[in-house]
Amino acid sequence: MGLLMFESTWLHRLSRRTLGRGRRASVQVGLHRSATHWVAARVRLDPGAGPSVEQFETVAVGSPREQEAIRQLGRTGILRNAPVVLVLGAEQYNTFPLPAPSVPDTELREALRWQLRAVLPYGPEDAIISDELNHASIIDGARLSRAKIKVFRHKDALHAEELLKEVAGEPGHKLIITDGVFSMDGDIGPLPALCDLAEKYGAIMMIDDAHSSGVLGRNGRGTVDHYKVYGRVDVQVGTLSKAIGALGGYVCGSKDLIDFLYHRARPFLFSTSHPPSVAATCIAAFDVLEKEPELMDKLWANTRFFKKELGLLGFNIGGSITPASETPITPIIIGDGRLTMEFSRELFNEGVLTPGIAFPTVAEGKARLRTIMTATHTQDQLTKALEVLKKVGTRMGIIK
Repeated sequence: MGLLMFESTWLHRLSRRTLGRGRRASVQVGLHRSATHWVAARVRLDPGAGPSVEQFETVAVGSPREQEAIRQLGRTGILRNAPVVLVLGAEQYNTFPLPAPSVPDTELREALRWQLRAVLPYGPEDAIISDELNHASIIDGARLSRAKIKVFRHKDALHAEELLKEVAGEPGHKLIITDGVFSMDGDIGPLPALCDLAEKYGAIMMIDDAHSSGVLGRNGRGTVDHYKVYGRVDVQVGTLSKAIGALGGYVCGSKDLIDFLYHRARPFLFSTSHPPSVAATCIAAFDVLEKEPELMDKLWANTRFFKKELGLLGFNIGGSITPASETPITPIIIGDGRLTMEFSRELFNEGVLTPGIAFPTVAEGKARLRTIMTATHTQDQLTKALEVLKKVGTRMGIIK
């Protein structure tokens, strides 16, 4: 007998091993109802029809030894943090540790059935609903997951809902994922509308805040804080290599998710940990964000100034063939890839570093320079950069 803790990716593999293709299997699940009783259910998992509760009974846990054994399991953390704990075997079950319900057994049976439907990825595939302009790392991660991938038009929540409807009747989890700030255009993802969809269709909501951390929200807390959608986002990831100025990344989620990643996330397990200097740098950067909010004020003042002046010079800074920037990421849209790279080189020769980005990083015809403001740029530096941009842009015929 093995005691097995729930987590969707792991249990997806478990269900495939147990069920195979089109096979059925029974497991035992127990629901913690009081200090001395368990509600036990025999659940049949069917890849085609989902879970069904076949047998339902209340089991007394009478002896002090049995109660002590349960307390020991709780102290180990096995039961304390696991939303679902399953034991495979013909006659054995374990706990489903939730608050004791005060509902009739018939309602409890139905609640358990739907709870299992929500958490057991019993179908052949999960589904990921992803914005078409999500970062390449999201695209690669989605592909590696082997889930079905549905791509919705950029920031189009109505299209995302159409895709959710397509997979609503299919087994498996549904995950909606978006960038908080899109790295090439600088616009902000429609998080509240996507959270609404996640709640409506029972999907997992995930956001990549790589370009939002240190930029949006109170003291740079990111898009979740910017939109005040706390408690509505299941997974928030980000980087420590942008505004934080170090390297690495982070994942925010439930304690169960983080505990699971500690033990099962291969990039975490099989890579070298940060040296103390990097960890200290990250801690110091977060301290600066908390204690020096005026730096974010300066960042946004620089951003507003630079965007305005670029527009006055006649540069295309988005909003026509590309989304309009809403953040310190401000693209200068050139269109032609070769011209873009030549422009970047000429600017560098004049003392201004402005990286060029062309196909395949962005679509054909949408090559651009990507400018990004910082809180430490001075007014003199920005004015000098604008003078060089005007000089080189005019010489190359990009602006008049």
